[in-house]
Order: sequence, then structure tokens, then C-alpha cells
Amino acid sequence: MHPAAMETTKRMKLRLLAIVAMAAMAPLASAQLRIDITKGVTDPIPLAIVPFASAAAPGGVDVAAVIQRDLDGSGRFRGMDRNALPARPTQASEVDAARWRSLGNDYVVVGRTVARSPAETTLAFDLVNVLNGQVLLTGTENVPTNLLRQGAHRVADRIYEKITGVRGAFATRIAYVSVDGQPPGQQYQLLIADADGENARIALKSGQPLMSPAWSADGQWLAYVSFEGRASAIYVQRWRTGERRQVSARAGVNGAPSFSPDGKRLALTLSGNTGNLDVYVLDLATQALTRITEDPAIDTEAAWSPDGQTLYFTSDRGGGPQVYAAEPRAGSRARRITFGANYAARPRVAPDGKSLAVVTQDAGGFKVGVVDLASGQVTSLSRGTLDESPSFAPNGAALIYAGRERGQGMLATVSVDGLVTQRLKADQGEVREPVWGPFAN
Repeated sequence: MHPAAMETTKRMKLRLLAIVAMAAMAPLASAQLRIDITKGVTDPIPLAIVPFASAAAPGGVDVAAVIQRDLDGSGRFRGMDRNALPARPTQASEVDAARWRSLGNDYVVVGRTVARSPAETTLAFDLVNVLNGQVLLTGTENVPTNLLRQGAHRVADRIYEKITGVRGAFATRIAYVSVDGQPPGQQYQLLIADADGENARIALKSGQPLMSPAWSADGQWLAYVSFEGRASAIYVQRWRTGERRQVSARAGVNGAPSFSPDGKRLALTLSGNTGNLDVYVLDLATQALTRITEDPAIDTEAAWSPDGQTLYFTSDRGGGPQVYAAEPRAGSRARRITFGANYAARPRVAPDGKSLAVVTQDAGGFKVGVVDLASGQVTSLSRGTLDESPSFAPNGAALIYAGRERGQGMLATVSVDGLVTQRLKADQGEVREPVWGPFAN
């Protein structure tokens, strides 16, 4: 076998078999993620976010600063420096459109925070198009006072959607894995944070590896692989309360869980006593197990279509890793999906079901790309050499993935048009295996 092909097969098996050595990382603890825009659109939309009246009231959160950080962080907007604001209006009627327009703005956002009670606050806001003086949006968000940042993210979502026509995803969450310490004394952590990397909280700590987190469609549960019993097992956990249960600890490998859209089943990878990896579907209520693939090749990393009628998975049955599809029933015949790349693995389905995020390989290393299911065209989006674990934002506009920079693990996002890239780097240590959560119900 050619050395490059041998390395590809080796890398795939290391990931698919969940070799513990892959998880060894530098210290992190509960480090926060910091966003750094590495590439944005060439002509971002100029706007001004005026500090909200009483913004530093309950909770001490600067609501306007959170909104500006969200919009600036999207790479599609350019916020006006707060120190250069010509005035500080708090409602649309106070905005002098000509004055703001003369300073190069297209839009102005103004607002107020109103304490409804010690426990609840209303965020009231207006979006003004200063090119024509039109009030494009007037709205309110009622939020618990201790969740003002989440309320600010929701305001940013509404502004983003009104201007771009695309639903915002700032109020969503991400889950990812980190490790603190050095072998053999690492502490593995499953963390959940706001989409901007703030408010990270530990959902689980373990002295053994944690990997492959996956969200349920309602955003209430996470499935993941844990080695806390010195062997792989799959758990599901209600992340807000910590309620958890083990759902698969069969002989051999238990890996790559993925919730069905209705949350009632998990696609997972099992090896059994033979050591051969195949895709199964587990009914969470009855524990009934359905075998989907039965092939001497490696079949793993299954992901559901939005309608629950198709499973996309990685297989090397054709000689190298490619994406195949099958119906989630026993005896289903698999069909190959990817042909435009010599390596395509770890499929994740776009929210509209029209494309797949995959890991591809070229002379420069492993990249994250998107496969158009209608045409089969593969578009490479990332620029690293060891990029993996792509996951779509719930609006389908961007991907989050894991990569390495200067030998250190980090997370990154890229828009599906490739125009905007961000780096989400921990202030210390490394992070990996991100998965973007759904819209909140």
C-alpha cells in the first residue's frame, strides 16, 4: 500500500476506533473561548449600536456591547466605535438619521432595559435605517435578569435576520470537549457555552476520555461516549439538570452516537466481539437494536437526514473513506454519495438536508468541506492541515469545526460561502470535537 494511503487508513481507524491517545491534550480547566475574526466580507455593513439606557442595571451586562460583538463577530457587519458616537438616543424618535448617515452608518440600533421585577427584565429596542429614516424593527425581549446576555443574543438574532434575511444563531449553544492535565492524570470535561464561547459550563467531568458529543433536536439532551468504566459506553444526559443514563455498553466499541430528529432513537457504531465496525440504530425507550450495515469494511459516524428517512455514514468499503447513505432499517442497501474527493468522512447534514459537511483530504492535509447533494460538488472551506469534526449552525449559514494552530487544538467557524472565518481559541490549553446546538424551542 502506498505510504499516503496507509497513513489515511491509519488516521481513519484511530478516529473511528476512539483510540484514547488521540484525546491527550494540554491543560485547560474551565477556560473561556475567545473569538478572533480571521476573515470577513470585503464590504461589511456599517451600523452603530448605541448603549442601552440603564444597560448596566440588573445583572451588570452591557447589552449593547453583546449585540455589537455578535454582529461584528459575524464578519458581515462593522460596528461604529462607541467613543465616536455623536449622540446616545434610546428610542427611534430620537435618532437624527441624517447625522448618523453622514458618519457612514447604514443602520442604528437603540434600546432600553426595563426592570419588570427583581427577577425579570425587558429589553426594548429599535432598528433604524438611517439611509431613509425608516424604523425597520421595534421589539422587546422579556428575560430573567440573570440571563441578560441570552436576551441580548436574541436581540442580535432579530436584527441580523431583519437585515440579511437569514435567521440569526447567536442565541444558540455549542458543546465541546476539553482536557486538563497530562497523562495519566487528565480530567476530561464536556462543556456547553453560548455560541460566542462565553458562559462555558461543565456538563460532566471524568478522569477517563469523553468524546463524540451530539445534541438532540430539542436541545435538551446530549449523547456522548465515555470511557469512565475503562471501556467505551454511550450515555445520554439532560444537560441542564445533569440527569444521565447509560444506553449502550456492549462488548467492543460503542461510538459515534447521533440522535434521530424525533429524539427517540440513536444511530451508533458498534463492533461487537468481532471488532468490525457497523452502524446500528437503538430505540431509546425499548433498547431494541437494529443493524443497518453488515459489511467487512469500517462503517461508522452516522448522521440523520432532517426527515429521519436516511442515514449518511463513513465507509471504506470502496477502498478509502467515502460517504454512503442507507435507510434506517434492517437490510437497507447502502449507496455511495461522495465521488468528488479521494477522501470524504464524518458527514453531518445541513439543516435543509441539501448538503453535507465532511472532512476531505488533499495535498495540504485534512480540510472541512461541503458536498452539494444534488450535484455532488465538493467545496473545501477550511485552510488548516488537521481540520475535523464539522457541525452546522442551526441556520445552515456556518460550520464549526476543530483544528490545530501552532500545534495546539482550537475551534473555528467558517461561513458556508467561505467568506467569513473565525477562530475560537481557549485562553489556555486546547479544545476539540465541537457540535453546534439547535435553535431554542
